[in-house]
Amino acid sequence: MTADTLAAAFYELCTRRRDVRAEFTGEPVDDAALHRVLAAAHAAPSVGLSQPWDFVLVRDRAVRERFREHVRVERDTFARDLSGERAATFSRIKIEGILESTLSVVVTYDPDRGSPAVLGRHAIADAGLYSVCLAIQNLWLAATAEGLGVGWVSFYREDVVRELLGIPAHVRPVAWLCLGPVTHLQHTPDLERHGWRERLPLEAVVHEERYPAAAARRTASAERSTSSSVVDQFDTDTRT
Repeated sequence: MTADTLAAAFYELCTRRRDVRAEFTGEPVDDAALHRVLAAAHAAPSVGLSQPWDFVLVRDRAVRERFREHVRVERDTFARDLSGERAATFSRIKIEGILESTLSVVVTYDPDRGSPAVLGRHAIADAGLYSVCLAIQNLWLAATAEGLGVGWVSFYREDVVRELLGIPAHVRPVAWLCLGPVTHLQHTPDLERHGWRERLPLEAVVHEERYPAAAARRTASAERSTSSSVVDQFDTDTRT
C-alpha cells in the first residue's frame, strides 16, 4: 500500500465512523476481529506510558438489561428539562443500542496505574483521562475498519456502573460502548439527521496564533441554529 493509498483509506475511515444506535444486528463478533480491535485500543499512546485503561467485556444479557433500565431513567431525567421543539426533537432520538448490539465494552480509567510518579501528568491531572480517550478512539476506528459499529452510551451515573460491574471506587468507568455487526453505517450522524445540532465548518474552529473572542460568539450562534427541515427527513423507526 502506498502512502497516498494509506492516507486516503485513513481519512475515509475517519469520515465513515459513526455513533451507532439502531443499526446493530446482534450477530456474533468474530473473536479474532474483536482481539484486533482491542489490541488497537491498547496500542494507543498514554501519558508516562501508564496505560491506565481496562476493557470490561459485558455479554451477559441480564447485566445489560439492568444497565439499560438505568439509562432509561437518566434519559427521562434529561427529557424533563426540555420543552417545545427541543423536547419534540429529543423524543425521536434513540440514545442507545445496549440490547441490540452483540456485547458491550466498558472502558475504565485507573489513575493509580503507573503511580506515584506518572511522567507528564504533574501539571495536567487529566492527562491520564485523555489517554483513555485516545484508546477509545483507536478502538472505534479499528471497529469501523472491521465493519463493526460502536455506540457510546453516556446517560449513566458512574457509581451505578461501578456497582454493576464490581469496579473499585477509585477507578472511573469512562465509556460504556455497544459493539457489534451492523446493517450499515449512516451517511449523516444521528444528531445531525435529527436536527439536534449542525456540524460546525472547519474554518469556524481553526484560529491563527490566539483564540479570538469572536469565535465564542460564532459558536453560540451556531448552537442556536437548528433546521426543522432536517428533522422532517427522519423515519420514526429510530425512536426509543
